[in-house]
Amino acid sequence: MPPRAILTAMDYHHVIEAAGAISLGMVGYSYLVPWFDEAPPGRRRWRPIVNGLVFGLLAIFLMRFRIDVGGDRFVDTRVIPIALATLIEGSPAGAITAGLAVAYRVWLGGSGAAAGVLGIVATAVAAGLVRVWVRRDGGLKVRHVAVLVATVWAVTAGSFLVLGARGLAMFSPVWLPLLAMTAVGIGVGARLFGDVAARQAVEAARRDAAQLRAVTALARAAAHEINNPLTAVLGGLVLINRTIKPDSDEAKWIANAKHAAEQIRDIVRHMNRITSIEEVPSAGPLPNMLDIKKSSSPAP
Repeated sequence: MPPRAILTAMDYHHVIEAAGAISLGMVGYSYLVPWFDEAPPGRRRWRPIVNGLVFGLLAIFLMRFRIDVGGDRFVDTRVIPIALATLIEGSPAGAITAGLAVAYRVWLGGSGAAAGVLGIVATAVAAGLVRVWVRRDGGLKVRHVAVLVATVWAVTAGSFLVLGARGLAMFSPVWLPLLAMTAVGIGVGARLFGDVAARQAVEAARRDAAQLRAVTALARAAAHEINNPLTAVLGGLVLINRTIKPDSDEAKWIANAKHAAEQIRDIVRHMNRITSIEEVPSAGPLPNMLDIKKSSSPAP
C-alpha cells in the first residue's frame, strides 16, 4: 500500500484517541504549572520529576494504543510527548519521560527493542538541543518547531533503518503518516504547551511586580514614620551631649545611642531604596524575612 493510500486507510478513531490523550496531558500540565509556580521552593524542586512522569505516562499510553494505518500496520506517536517534555520543561523532565518510555519499550521486548530505545533517546537529545537554541533566540519560533519536527522524523526514520532491509520495508509504507502525525503533534503541541508556559510566566511576573510594589510602599511608609521621631531623637542627643563632660560615662552612653540611631537611619535609607525582594532564610521557628540590604539599590 503506497503512503498516500495509507492516509485514507488510517483508523482515525485511533488518531482521535491519541489527540485526546495529548489534550488531556495539556490540561493536566496547565494545572501543574501554576501549582508549582506558586509553591514554596521545596515543592518547586519536584516540578521536573512530576511533569516528566506525566509526559512519560502519556508516552506509554501512546505506545500501548497504537494507530492502525491499514494493511495490518501500526504506528505510535511516542516521540511527541518526549519531544514536548524536553522542549518545554527542559532536559531533566525530558530524561524522565524518555526513561519511562525506554523502560516500557524494553519490557515489550522484540527484535526492534534496541532500535526503539535508540530512537527514544535520540529524540530527547534532539529536543534538548533545540531547547538550547530556543533559549538563545529568546523564545519559541516557527523555525524551531520546524527543525524539531524534521529532526524527530529523521530520528524515527533512522531507528527503522538500523534494522536493515526489514526496517526499510516496515518504514517505506508509513513514512508519510508518521511525518504528518509528528508535524501536527509537535507543531500544535509546542504551540499549546508553550502558550501555557508563557502565560504562567507572565502571570508569575505580574505577581512578583505586585508583591514588589506592595513591599516598596510598605517599606517607604514605615521609613517615613520611623524617620520623623528618629530625627527628633538624634537632635535631642546632640543637645544633651553639649551639657555633659566628654570623658564621662554619660558621654559614652550618648555616643552609643548616637551610633545606634545612625544604624537605624541607615536602615531607613535602605527601606527607601527597595528594588527587589530578597529573603533571609528562616531560622528555627522564625519565618522568612526581607533582607533589606540585598533588596535595596546601592546608594547613588
